[in-house]
Amino acid sequence: MTDTPPTGLPALEARLRQDLQWLGLPARRWVRTDGRHDGVEVLDVAIIGGGMAGLALAASLTHLGIQARIVDRAPAGFEGPWATTARMETLRSPKELTGPALGLPALTFRAWFEAQFGLAAWDAMDKIPRLQWAEYLRWYRQVLDLDVRNRQRVLAVRPRADGLVQLEVSDELSDGLSDGLSNDPRDGVAHRAIYQVLARHVALATGRDGLGGPWVPDWALALPRERWRHSSDEWDGASLRGLRVAVIGGGSSAMDAAATALESGAARVDLLIRRPELPRINKGKGAGSPGMAHGFWALPDEWKWRFRHYLNLQQVPPPHGSTLRVSRHANAFFHLGAAVRSVVQRADGALRVDTSKGPLAADALIFCTGFRTDWSLRPEFAPFAPHVRLWQDRFTPPAGEDDAELAASPDLGPLYEFQQKAPGACPGLERVHCFCYPAALSHGAASGDIPQISDGAQRLARGLAAQLLAEDVALHFAAMDRFDEPELIGDEWMPAEFPTYETSEAAEADIEGTP
Repeated sequence: MTDTPPTGLPALEARLRQDLQWLGLPARRWVRTDGRHDGVEVLDVAIIGGGMAGLALAASLTHLGIQARIVDRAPAGFEGPWATTARMETLRSPKELTGPALGLPALTFRAWFEAQFGLAAWDAMDKIPRLQWAEYLRWYRQVLDLDVRNRQRVLAVRPRADGLVQLEVSDELSDGLSDGLSNDPRDGVAHRAIYQVLARHVALATGRDGLGGPWVPDWALALPRERWRHSSDEWDGASLRGLRVAVIGGGSSAMDAAATALESGAARVDLLIRRPELPRINKGKGAGSPGMAHGFWALPDEWKWRFRHYLNLQQVPPPHGSTLRVSRHANAFFHLGAAVRSVVQRADGALRVDTSKGPLAADALIFCTGFRTDWSLRPEFAPFAPHVRLWQDRFTPPAGEDDAELAASPDLGPLYEFQQKAPGACPGLERVHCFCYPAALSHGAASGDIPQISDGAQRLARGLAAQLLAEDVALHFAAMDRFDEPELIGDEWMPAEFPTYETSEAAEADIEGTP
């Protein structure tokens, strides 16, 4: 194939602007939201979380003429895990997937990559490097001019009965450091303030741990915190240099954590894997289709449960390359069928790790044990959390398919909205939308995974457009009634003389053509 030389990002951005112009995007603002209520700013939609899901949803809403603002606690450009807690070398997803591009070719990662490096470089690349993906998302935000407010920590989300959701937000531009990406003049200046904002709808684009946080066994909490970390924590591999490290888990995050420790000079790394064999096949990949993307949410509950429970049982294998990244080290040891039962600190300071295969010694632990829905870890959701209906509140799984993780999932409506456990107990709860991983049982993988993120974002945005119209239908009718822009001035024609007849018989004869 003939190489196509890179054209540069300015040319790609010009093409994207032209594409949007040809498509008439974004639409003009049309939602009848008052700008302020009792002196507090009112938004059409507030999005908590500025990672890939939040950006895709904000872009989808903006294209439909709906105001969307993202608030994120991270510095600009460090939303999501890509440049912080993720440690894989490349993404798992095939490079050809279009991700959050929303059907716009010039907005794809491929277009962004080829504009800078050319077609030959694209053909030579196997998978997308993780940090390049982070750079692409930064460009995505910038080129679409999305409204993202960084270093804003949401302290409380309070649904109200008056059609609004109240957010209490802490403005945390207080670390004295500039991230180099934000245009906020307060960057680098110690500053902290708590303020209120109102929104007609709020979307939680809060990622894998969207309604909870990392899970560790209870016995881990008795260990000194400096002796263990979770794969989702921010930590420097250099801190493990010369240490014996035990990695608990056998998934992709375990491989990435183990590889980081080994490449940083750990003395040895023992992977303690409960299963007797690593899974070999990614069953979820075998179910991927446009039908799943657009139709999973409408399946009967029994089929939703069956799909997600099956995937939980099968588990996702670690990527081939990630596993080789560990096994190529002579001081990496895979212990299969080695479930960890307990860990205690010995008198000499070392850790004794007791497994189903026996004990071993370690200096540090890395838990790669995933996430759990745990509302107690998200105090900002405390005002409504007790009122959220969960699957376990109304669904009994078939015999042999009990699944605690699924049972604790929120039972969401068609627009990812939370539903009340007791009707009337939390008015306005349906205005909070769970556009993050815990939505998987109700909506499939369309709220966080790269293959379906555009589908999920656009479906939610279109649904919110319909709901906002219905809420204001009387205002829209009144606006239509007031509309008085003429299309005809009145001088576009001359009135004709209507024929006259002396008798009705003459008129009939003329009409019939009778001489």
